[in-house]
Amino acid sequence: MELNLIMAIVNRDRHETMENICHNLKLPLTLTMMCQGTATMEHLSLYGLIPTEKALLTVVADREQTQRLMRAAKLRMFIDIPGNGIMLSIPIKSVGGGRTMAYLTDNKTPSGDKIKMEFPHELIYVILNEGNSDLVMHAARSAGATGGTVLAGKGTGAKEAERFLGISLANEKDVVLIVSEAEKKSAIMKAIVEQAGPQTKAGAICFSLPVSQVAGLRQIDKDDEEEPPAEE
Repeated sequence: MELNLIMAIVNRDRHETMENICHNLKLPLTLTMMCQGTATMEHLSLYGLIPTEKALLTVVADREQTQRLMRAAKLRMFIDIPGNGIMLSIPIKSVGGGRTMAYLTDNKTPSGDKIKMEFPHELIYVILNEGNSDLVMHAARSAGATGGTVLAGKGTGAKEAERFLGISLANEKDVVLIVSEAEKKSAIMKAIVEQAGPQTKAGAICFSLPVSQVAGLRQIDKDDEEEPPAEE
């Protein structure tokens, strides 16, 4: 059975609408975390804006639920129009145990469908020292990235890894999420490593995850007209 981790990044004052959509689709698990946008200070000053407060929602959905969730977000939240947020779907390779699978799929019988392995977009996941997201985003933008989202975190790395990499993972951290076109991913990651990597004060390390679907980069699906279930 194809399962996806759906991530939705929206303005913080709209996260309840997204939660309601997930609830109405009877998705079993929705997690909401608060985060920040990464607009440059120059742009914020130019337009008299303040840093954008965001919310990151994650949910697990099968193939049909993924399509319905994407359509509902486009129709109700205009998620496919720039400025209204972004959604992406990341394939889940494995699940820890039969009970977990039953919970996430509402006891549906697993199918033998093959997972699509062509991914036009990728999610670049960057872990860095707290307060250095501007340095990471400057590097990413120099290689073609258009934006990102910052989450706060705390590392718990092994001492051996700290000595080997020359960075401490047991400090306050930021996480920067960047959605990239597949052909730009390597250049963006290379720029981050060279300009904001472990040898710099940002201490950034990064990896990428495949994205099977994305909404919010102005893509248009032919089946957008299908009406999702009504909100409560």
